[in-house]
Amino acid sequence: MPLDTATKQFRDARAFAVPAALVGSLAVMLGSSPAVAGEQAADRSPALRATPMLSGVPLVALPRPTSTAPETYTVVSGDSVSGIASRFGLRTADLLALNGLSWDDSVIRPGQVLRLVGAAPAAAAPSTPAPAASGGYTVVSGDTIIAIASKHGVSMQAVLDANGLTRASIIYPGQTLSIPGASAAPPAAPPAAAAPPAPPAASVGYIIVAGDTISAIAQKHGTSTQAVLDANGLTRASIIYPGQTLTMPGAAVLASAPAPAPAPAPAPVAVGLDQEQTANARLIIQIGRELGVSDRGIAIALGTAMQESWIRNLDWGDRDSLGLFQQRPSSGWGTPEEIRDTARSTRVFYGGSSDPNGTRTRGLLDIPGWQNLSYAEAAQAVQISAHPDRYAQWEQPAYAWLAALG
Repeated sequence: MPLDTATKQFRDARAFAVPAALVGSLAVMLGSSPAVAGEQAADRSPALRATPMLSGVPLVALPRPTSTAPETYTVVSGDSVSGIASRFGLRTADLLALNGLSWDDSVIRPGQVLRLVGAAPAAAAPSTPAPAASGGYTVVSGDTIIAIASKHGVSMQAVLDANGLTRASIIYPGQTLSIPGASAAPPAAPPAAAAPPAPPAASVGYIIVAGDTISAIAQKHGTSTQAVLDANGLTRASIIYPGQTLTMPGAAVLASAPAPAPAPAPAPVAVGLDQEQTANARLIIQIGRELGVSDRGIAIALGTAMQESWIRNLDWGDRDSLGLFQQRPSSGWGTPEEIRDTARSTRVFYGGSSDPNGTRTRGLLDIPGWQNLSYAEAAQAVQISAHPDRYAQWEQPAYAWLAALG
């Protein structure tokens, strides 16, 4: 499209406070070469499909300013649920509930009419008149939702519902979860008369190595794939990664790798990140500081790297995508060797006057008015991803990593 038309549309979009949902259109108007035109690198590797990549961070709805919304809204081309919610001062979760949609099935189409006002369908009421008291539980490394629920004698779904989570959500050490029907203090040993029943079978842990799959791990331990998924609160669409520990339900360790000897105390890492991720996050922060990038810009770079590569310097990706930001040689981001140079690829993402690519690609600092875009819009303006809304989930964790490392 002609540049003057793109500029006009961009101004018009800004004038009407275009939400994060329209970032795909915005990115196309900006005309940047795509760093990756697909899903997160992890979604593309069949060998790594199985569990959430981190014990990480739940998807959270950011607070929005309240406004008076009409009763209904007719979807137009380019709309998404989160964008419509943002436009009318609603929470995405509330808009989904009002229209009988879920986080995993929220496709909308032009011409579709969405309700913006009304009461969301009520959750099933408890069988007793008064709701059970809820206590707090602080997540520690290695925890899973299903294990926490079992520890407190409640169902996994009850814990998910109590915290506004889904089975696709991620938890991270230090996070506090509300436990329905549990006291605020950590559960003490019950009296003998009320002792909990013994678990059906002993559980063991298995540390994932490169090339593992859930089905192969289950077979190795003499159990079923579904039993492993259930024991770890996972689904068949989840992702596993080397170094992650899985619980093996009711199975003896038949052929698992021997437990590694205790290693020297590692350097401090940020919440939810391992040593490799922490080292790459420090580099992103350091280069951002050298270039005079604001905290917001550095946080956008951190979240983008997490979405694209888990902040890992990958040697694979969608089509020819590589590195921290899944930049593509075929789109002019550099040679494969240059893109796998973490310092160079970080400078290319930031762009600006010191961009190693010059004007061949467009980084964050080259986006007009990027400071006034939403977190996801700014990331999408550089990356031009097929899934622009996914960057938003890393905004709060990115600021936490920046506070811990930067």
